[in-house]
Amino acid sequence: MTETSLPPSPCRACRDGKSLDFDFSMAFQPIVDLRERRLFAYEALVRGTDGSGAATILQRVDGDNRYAFDQACRVKAVELAARLGIPCHVSINFLPNAVYQAATCIRATLEAAQRFGFPTERIVFEITENEELVDKEHLKSIIREYRRQGFKTAIDDFGAGYSGLNLLAEFQPDIIKLDMALVRGVDADPVRRAIVQGIVGVCRALNIEVIAEGIETPGELRELQALGIHLFQGYLLARPGFECLPAVEWPAA
Repeated sequence: MTETSLPPSPCRACRDGKSLDFDFSMAFQPIVDLRERRLFAYEALVRGTDGSGAATILQRVDGDNRYAFDQACRVKAVELAARLGIPCHVSINFLPNAVYQAATCIRATLEAAQRFGFPTERIVFEITENEELVDKEHLKSIIREYRRQGFKTAIDDFGAGYSGLNLLAEFQPDIIKLDMALVRGVDADPVRRAIVQGIVGVCRALNIEVIAEGIETPGELRELQALGIHLFQGYLLARPGFECLPAVEWPAA
């Protein structure tokens, strides 16, 4: 795939008349389907307007601006996805504790998708794991509303911290993304291999897609393919591209 890029574009969001006092942009990293050798999605990753890492932006997010930031991320991701001509899904992280009423909070995304001409059925919302989910019933109501509106949902970093089988028992997303700690060195670690094999089996029974993220070596890739996974994301395939769609390094068939 030829790399596609566009000039930087700042982003500001507003809630109740209060704007964020900082700008940010996005990088995009491919998620590929190696079974069919096609693009499955691009994950939108927060970056500074100069391309600096997510930490430079996330350290400025607090309880006062969390909602505005969450809404701004959705709009910016959809805007750039449309401008770059993303031909598949776009995966957007969201903060569950920033969502007050799901139907209300989703309006900005729906309006952005309509304004920029990006199909809502190609949007995936990833539940991020950087804060504790204090209200699982609230999270389930969010997922129900997102599905009603035609969006797909995913659990990010599955297997890390409190994100695991207990959370999966509460609700079933369309997709889970295996945590990098489970993926790293799985080809040389029988314990990790057994855990991943069990997760894949559960997800297959529940009709949930599995993405292995953080793939860095051919050995990890081969082992995970042997376990039945076909969706992958990681540096072995492509690094994130700042405001662009980076080319995929497809492995030899």
